[in-house]
This record gives sequence, structure tokens and C-alpha cells, in this order.
Amino acid sequence: MHASRKPHAPGSPGVEAHWADANKDLIGTAVGAGSRVWFTYAGGILTEVFFPTPDQACLRSFELAVVAADGMVSEEKAHTVHGQTVVDPQVPFCRFVNVCVSGRYRIDKEVIADPLADVILVRARFTVLAGDTSSLGRVYCLLAPHLGNHGDDNTALLGAHEGTAMLFAERADGLALALACSAPIVDATAGFAGADGRAQLREHGKLVERFDRAEHGNVSLAAELDHRATHGEITFALGFARTRDDAAHAALTSLHRGFDAAHARYVSEWKGWHAGLRAPAAARPLWTTSATVLKTLEAKTPTGGRVAALATPWGPSRGPGIEGTYHLVWTRDLVQSATGLLAAGAADECRLALPYLRATQHADGHWPQNMQITGARVWSHDELDEVGLPLLLVSRLRAAGLISDAELDATWPMMVGAARWITRHGPSTPRDRWEDTSGVTPFSIATAIAGLLCAAEVAELLGHHESIAPLRDLADEWNDGIESMLYRRGGALADRVGVAGYYVRSRHPGQPYPDLDLDHLPPTEVSPDALALVRFGLRAADDPKMVDTVRVIDATLRCELPSGPAWRRYPGDKYGEYADGAPFDGDGIGRPWPLLTGERAHYEIARGRLDEAAKLAFAIEGFANATGCVSEQVWDQPDLPACGLVRGKPTRSAAPLGWAHAEYLTLCRSLAAGRVFDLPSISYDRYVAPRR
Repeated sequence: MHASRKPHAPGSPGVEAHWADANKDLIGTAVGAGSRVWFTYAGGILTEVFFPTPDQACLRSFELAVVAADGMVSEEKAHTVHGQTVVDPQVPFCRFVNVCVSGRYRIDKEVIADPLADVILVRARFTVLAGDTSSLGRVYCLLAPHLGNHGDDNTALLGAHEGTAMLFAERADGLALALACSAPIVDATAGFAGADGRAQLREHGKLVERFDRAEHGNVSLAAELDHRATHGEITFALGFARTRDDAAHAALTSLHRGFDAAHARYVSEWKGWHAGLRAPAAARPLWTTSATVLKTLEAKTPTGGRVAALATPWGPSRGPGIEGTYHLVWTRDLVQSATGLLAAGAADECRLALPYLRATQHADGHWPQNMQITGARVWSHDELDEVGLPLLLVSRLRAAGLISDAELDATWPMMVGAARWITRHGPSTPRDRWEDTSGVTPFSIATAIAGLLCAAEVAELLGHHESIAPLRDLADEWNDGIESMLYRRGGALADRVGVAGYYVRSRHPGQPYPDLDLDHLPPTEVSPDALALVRFGLRAADDPKMVDTVRVIDATLRCELPSGPAWRRYPGDKYGEYADGAPFDGDGIGRPWPLLTGERAHYEIARGRLDEAAKLAFAIEGFANATGCVSEQVWDQPDLPACGLVRGKPTRSAAPLGWAHAEYLTLCRSLAAGRVFDLPSISYDRYVAPRR
């Protein structure tokens, strides 16, 4: 390594840190608990790495740069055309290709998590496409730490472990990473973002100043590698631990075991997990990918927890902390994902959700709006459906024979606590499932009613007779009041669509319905959420009120896209890119959600229209990106190539979103069975079947 280095880098604390791109090409982890790292890949580079749980980001980006013999500087993300090939949807693994826009070189890359260590392995092969091998010039790696979900207050440093030069980063609260590589490091520097090694390469085409440390800021590391010593192939090992020495030891040990050995085990364990699943007789294109995504999102320790996504929507415009991130636990997303895994036959993952929910439930019976894997609250509100859905999960597991009598008895206190919280706070919700309105909403009250009935059923099974009548009576009372609380008869919108009325998105009981400006409907007026009344067994799919509501939903929120229709959440939704493609910044324009297409498909199944539901499943498949990741939102306007936005394809919101893949898996099972897989029979038999 270059000798003329200075001890401390200038430029503290660096420019403000932000998150990485949220539209991922791949997310991955090893199957077993021997590896506690998760990775994401987007835009041609390795983006976040999470350790020791999937809610703790420790890296923002790792990429390569080439300085050609004539001084041309080429960074992987900015100056190459990216491509990838999915080798096997059972394994979170791709072969990535980055080709320099000038046509001079190509980089082939593979990324895995070492199944035996907390290490991410990256293997890169360099191929010269124009000129001789000397034209490749110098090769650099660029590393941006983001330890403990913080892009600030990191320290980057150069050092060695057992005589091997390495790059390090650490935080005072006990997190560290170490980078080892198979090619010798011939030059390196630590720096603060904006005045770091990347900035030197851009300005000078080489490192002109070298610093041993950059302390307590938004930091980065840059290193020049002797790629000729390894004949153009370099393996990188990114190790994570609580101390630098432990991270370095893990990285070096993994590097010495070799990429091929780790890859073989990685593939074998993933394929072994898939062998235990139960695919539908006519599996659809994204079935395997969706199961892989949901497995990837789960924590290793403590078991049973799972994050919504390994992404921060519109990440490059957000940071430096975890506000706005999706690598957090929502019990709604957790239950939806567990249901999707149940549909896939992943019994163990479903069972583990219950003890996790018991461990994270608050003393008053509810779960927070969202939380870290440990159960620590992050956002400040509460949501009724996030308390009702865990009760439904118990019922689903019992119906599937996945919970013993003893486990059911042990789970009863959790159910009692949740039912009491629902009783005290319902039928209104402090926040709906979209987290931006309050009052009575169809989805929230439907989960609460069905959840109360599930709790009453378990009370009866366990002999807690004093609880049965109060729970059922309250469920009946709320169910009987749905029309008075949510059904709007007549009005300007109903007249325009030509229906008698419709279920609104939300309403505070006793408040009058607002006068409507049909060009600017209020956000509370209409939403696909009304379909929850059918999905949770409270109303028949062919009930005239439901049929009319569906017509209103289609007239106001349906969007026709190349692969099929998708739906927006509600009128005036602002959670999405602006018309010019600028990222959401607290304002914007809400775009269609693929998971709402899945919910509509389930409504069509409930109506007996399987062909229509199959068309909607095809639409979801068309919304996915090239590697099969289904996003939170899809772009609904003409293509904007400069922003990477293509009509009918993922926006820069989170992809893959676990909830969307869970809805798709459940839909696959529902289509195969010809009925709604997760329809609660206890509510359907009580409220719908007697009226048929």
C-alpha cells in the first residue's frame, strides 16, 4: 500500500448521507442461521448489506471503478449498461453483467451470502473488449459504510489483519465491517463523502491524497487493486461483526474457503428448502420467486420476525436515519407474508410467527405501527388491522393443523390482549392500513370483526366460556353497523357512475358525508379497501352494494396498463413520484399498487369468475421487473427513460415488496383451488352463508 499517507482525512462530517436505490434486481441471504447477513443489488452494484438482522443496514453501496490507460474514469453504476440473468428462481442468485458505455470493458459479477459466516462474497471478472489487456488500466473498489442504519457517525480506516491489508469501518455502538480481497491492495484511502477517494478519481483519475482514517461522519473507502495479479478475476469478502478483528477474521476465513465452495452450499441449502414446499399443480411464473423473496425477508435470530422489504423507497433522496425505510416489521405485512408462506406450504416459517408475535405484543394488547426486529417501536401511531390480523393468523394455523392444543392454550393470552385492545379502540382506527387517515375503514373493521370471531372460537375450544358471548356480540354489533358507518347512498359520484351507492374509504361515525367536487374527490371517499368486506367474510361478492362499490372503484381508481389493470389506493393519493418523475418528498402523486390487483383477483374468485382472476394474476406477472421482483407501485404514465420509469413497470418505490409477493402466492393457491384461500370460514358462515 502507498507509503505517503496522512492520519486523518479532511472534510468532516461529509455530505448528507442517503439510502440506496429501492427498486432491487435481487435480494438475498443464506437459508440457515449460520449466516446473519442479507444483501441487495440494484443499478449494477451491491447496495445495502444488513447485519445481524434484516432491519439493521450496515452498508450503502459497494462498486468498482476503472481508470483506463488514457485516463478515462468509469464507475460501475454511472458508466455501464447493466444486465442480469436469473440462474434458478429457487436461489437468490444472478449472474450480473456491466458493460462500459464506451465499449472498452465488461465486468461479470456474482454475489452470495456465505452460508457459514456473516460474510458477503462478490466475485468479479474483468474482460477487455477494446484494445489489449493494458488498456484496462487501474481497477478500484469503492465502499460506503452505513453501519447500524446510520449513514452518519461512521468511522472508516485502513489497516491489516494477520499481515493482510484490508479496509475497515466501525461505529462506537459496536458494529464493524471488514473488506478483504483476493487481489493485492496497492493503494487506498479513507475519506468523507464528497471529498473522498471517489472525488479524487473523478477529478484526477487516481488517488492523489491518502488518509488512514475518517472519523465520525458519512465516510467511504477507496482502494486500488492489482487485478493483473489475479488474471482479471477478484473475489471480495465483506465481513460483519461487533469488532474489527472479528469482522476481519470472518472475511479472511470465507475468502480462503473460496467462492465456489460457498456458492455450492448456498445453492444446495436453498434448493433443499424449496423441496419442502407445496407448489400448485399448475405453478405460475412468479410462484417460486415469490416464495424465495418471502424466505429472504425473515430474521434468523430472533426467529419469526420479518421485514416488509429490504429497501427505502426513493432512497437516494432520503436519509440518513431509518425514517421512511421498509426494513422494519409491520404485523400486517408479517401476517400477510405468513399467509403467503402458508399457501406455499412453508409450515415452519408460519409456526414461528406466533411466538414472535407473542414476544413483541405490548402489555396493553396491541402491536406498534411498526417496529424493529426486537419489538422496539419506530413510528408513533397504531392501526386496528395490525391487531386484528394476528388473531386471524392463529385461526389459519389452527385450520391448517399447524398449532397444537398446548400451543393454542399458550397463545390464548396474546389473543385476549389483542381482543381487549380492539374492543377498547374499535370500530374506528387511529390510522388505516395506508397510515394516513383515521376513523372507520372497511379493511380495518373487517379484520377486527373477523379477529374477534376467531378469538371467540378459540375461547370456546379452550373452555373460556365467559369470553365467548362478549366477543361474538361485539363482532355482530359492528358487522350490523357497517352500512350505517360506511355505506353512502346516492350523491354526485353515485349518480355519475349510475349506482345506488357505495362503501366509502373512511368515515368518522356520526359525521355527515361531504359534498363532492367530482374533479377533486376527497381521499376518504373511495378505495379498493372495500373489497375487504368480501375477503374477510362479511359480505357476499355479489351483494348489490358490493357490486355497485366495485363499479365506483373502477370508475375512479382503475388504471389500464400494458399487462393489465392496476388500482390506485384512493383519490388524491400523494405517495409516489411527481409527474416529471421526481421522487416522493412528502408530496407527489400516488401510483397503482400491484397488490391491489391481487386483492381484486381474489374478489373475482369470490364471485366465481376464475378466468377474470387469472387475467389479473397475469397482470401482476407483467408488473414485475426483469428478475421477477414485484414492487410497491408501478408507473402509470408514458415512459420517462431519464428517470428509469417505464409504463406498467416498477417505480422507484420498494421492490420486491413482501406484501405484494405474499398476495401473489395466496392468489396462486386460490386459483388452483377455485376458492379464496384465506377467506375466514368463521365469519363467512356466520354472516354470508345464511343469506345465500
